[in-house]
Amino acid sequence: MLTRRLSDVIVVGAGVVGAACASYAVGAGLRVTVIDRGPVAGGTTGAGEGNLLVSDKAPGPELELSLLSMKLWTDLAGGLPSRIEYEAKGGLVVARDAAGMAALAEFAARQREAGVEAVEVPAVRLNDLEPHLAAGPAGGFHYPGDAQVMPALAAAHLLRGCGEHVTLRLGEEVTAILRGASGEVRGVRTSRGEIHAPYVVNAAGVYGGELARLAGVDLPVLPRRGFVLVTEPLPRVVRHKVYAADYVANVASGSAALQTSAVVEGTPAGPVLIGASRERVGHDRTLSVPALRRLAAGATALFPVLAGVRAMRTYAGFRPYLPDHLPAIGPDPRVPGLLHACGHEGAGIGLAPVTGLVVARCLTGGEQPLDIGPFRPERFPSSAA
Repeated sequence: MLTRRLSDVIVVGAGVVGAACASYAVGAGLRVTVIDRGPVAGGTTGAGEGNLLVSDKAPGPELELSLLSMKLWTDLAGGLPSRIEYEAKGGLVVARDAAGMAALAEFAARQREAGVEAVEVPAVRLNDLEPHLAAGPAGGFHYPGDAQVMPALAAAHLLRGCGEHVTLRLGEEVTAILRGASGEVRGVRTSRGEIHAPYVVNAAGVYGGELARLAGVDLPVLPRRGFVLVTEPLPRVVRHKVYAADYVANVASGSAALQTSAVVEGTPAGPVLIGASRERVGHDRTLSVPALRRLAAGATALFPVLAGVRAMRTYAGFRPYLPDHLPAIGPDPRVPGLLHACGHEGAGIGLAPVTGLVVARCLTGGEQPLDIGPFRPERFPSSAA
């Protein structure tokens, strides 16, 4: 059996979260090996829309994480905005009726207390922000802090920036976590041999639960499927990320059933991205015509101009869902040397930098930028209990 050279840390997963973990670890002076069963951004990252959002998060631990991550994204994007298609375009949440507007106003008031910029937009001013928006909504809230990146490019550039301090092992599946006599991590075994390191970071996305089981611990990560419709290239008919208020409730829901809410946004390249759907169907990638019809209907209700536009393609992805909707970030006390960075659901792209920073601080003993207690991986009761 071939044994690979020692790294300081092995990151399992080459999506944007794994790339950020590698980037911040290298920035802290560590040597990193990144392993993935597929290519860079071949999983959830490559199927994402690239959302960097604060608008959909209620006050609490995830919003705190998001606010810090948005600052880190701004710093990261400063030197290469065009390369990762970073766009600080802001978000617009619209309410269908007066009751919905009242609920949005209450939600935004609590967010403002937590440091979010949320600007009320009366119905008569909505078209100032979005000229092609349908008539009828009771109003909305503008979130200037929302932004977008092209997620696959972001992951690739984070890894490229690591230079010779990162070793990429792509198309290589981890089959075992190597443990020492006291149960501590010694590295991993893959389909090609053993790689030794005193730390392993679980950034395996929807496979995070499977990787945790290789280490003998339970982490209840489940895949939550979603579809995205992509239109033909258009002039900029949608300026912001625009979504209906029920999107926030769908994000927070734990239902396994199909849920859809209208989410529409333009891209620098021209196509409009249309979402969002959520359902728990395992790893089934079967095209769901009912889901796509609901997405198209929701988008054209918000933007009637899209009714005559062709959808060029659609794709499916899986969000790594944890039951309390918070990611697992940090060391696992059950297995010394094992750290987790997964379970971000649909917020992984937005939360990638702060996750990488937290993991790097865990690895080096640095001071954490915020309380990471709510994200402790051992917080879930064991399914074997």
